[in-house]
Amino acid sequence: MFKDFVLKVPFFEIGPKAYVYGETSLKIAKEADKLAEKYNVHVIYTPQYVDIPIIAHETKHISVFSQHMDPIRIGRGIGSVLPEALKSAGAVGTLLNHAEKKMTLSDISKAIKRADEVGLATAVCADNLVEALAIAQFEPNIIILEPENLIGTQQGKVSSGDYIEYINNKIKTINPNIHVLHSGGIHSGKDVYDLIFLGAEGTGSTSAIMEAEDPLKKMEEMISSVRKAWDDRAKMRK
Repeated sequence: MFKDFVLKVPFFEIGPKAYVYGETSLKIAKEADKLAEKYNVHVIYTPQYVDIPIIAHETKHISVFSQHMDPIRIGRGIGSVLPEALKSAGAVGTLLNHAEKKMTLSDISKAIKRADEVGLATAVCADNLVEALAIAQFEPNIIILEPENLIGTQQGKVSSGDYIEYINNKIKTINPNIHVLHSGGIHSGKDVYDLIFLGAEGTGSTSAIMEAEDPLKKMEEMISSVRKAWDDRAKMRK
């Protein structure tokens, strides 16, 4: 865990994958930057590698993460993603073990250690609680619990707040400083609201934003829902 990375809750992750790049990705990132400030929601944005420098330079309120990082050191490794290069490009963290870029537990452990060495936060994806608990032993900054069967669908449903709390507690028993993002199939502001209100610290979306008729409008719908759900939950607990 890179301890100098401060993650405020609630938070929201936007993963452009390979849907957008260049000027389009920069436009979305700039709008996300405004929304992060407007709604006081910590936004993580994971652009294409080549877009990291300009997006990091042109934004102030979002955290720019890479989509992947290899557990290598300076030297051989053509085609690999070098931790030092990501840091130099302006990334503050990296995503690891996404369903579309799976890693072994051994490589996840090595990648988290390398990220810690160079000063990058880590957000590691897990398909289920068993995998999440195994990953938690390596102490990443964030665990993204995202069932693979829900990715890219419109089925961002949760069974109950008790289940979310159960997962959070299990992970935080290993390390209370690990933040937990619940996601997979998040398609609307209501999906976002429900997850956050029921106990998630953060959530995120890709296809629902990138394939929307108006991506910027959809992004605001979701980020504003994070804020509303978090505030409503706080009021209920008083």
